[in-house]
Amino acid sequence: MAAAACPDRPLVLLVEDEINLARSLHFNLEQEGYRVRATPSGREALQWLTAEQFDLIVLDIMIEEMDGFEVARRVRQRDQKLPILMLTARTAEADRVHGLEIGADDYLVKPFHLRELLLRVRRMLQRSCWYADRSEPERVLHFAGFVVNLDQLTATRAGSKLHLTSLETRLLEVLSSQPDRVVSRAELLAQVWGYHSDIETRTVDNFIVRLRKYFEPEPDRPRFIVSVRGQGYMYRKG
Repeated sequence: MAAAACPDRPLVLLVEDEINLARSLHFNLEQEGYRVRATPSGREALQWLTAEQFDLIVLDIMIEEMDGFEVARRVRQRDQKLPILMLTARTAEADRVHGLEIGADDYLVKPFHLRELLLRVRRMLQRSCWYADRSEPERVLHFAGFVVNLDQLTATRAGSKLHLTSLETRLLEVLSSQPDRVVSRAELLAQVWGYHSDIETRTVDNFIVRLRKYFEPEPDRPRFIVSVRGQGYMYRKG
């Protein structure tokens, strides 16, 4: 099972309808050693996902036949672990937050640097492989009144159950392991995403917004996941 989840040449599904960009990404991903299937069509992407075992999706929002939001939503309905890197030319924060809420693991806004995209792809595949290779006993933690199963990617309380992504559970794990301590965005990027602090991204903030919607009784007045201006975030147990 671990070998299937961590292949020597991961299979990447590239869903992009800008021809020149798709060709460039296809070429450079293959140069990095990945196998690549490319399509401009959201519908065809979903068909391929049914027929083949992909290791990661690079998914543009504005694509043919079905937008990337809908593709991501359908992927997450059947697979909580498959990494999704979303590409968008949109600059509105609401669009990026929406993509992450649906279940994307990260996003890049066009135009982006190729080096950064390749770095994110590599880190996402490394995280996915790390989770697949774990052989320790089942791990759980208690967070804001929920019991979070880090391996099954679920959070339960009073009979209700949330389904999480691997990145969401990893972020919960890092925050809960350091209660009442401010954890900077740079630390979270390094520990959860594996990115260097010189990469500018609002990914951490958008994921925090998402977790607050799950775990806070009043997301706009958080009690458990607290912002510390200019420093980062802190988890308060009680």
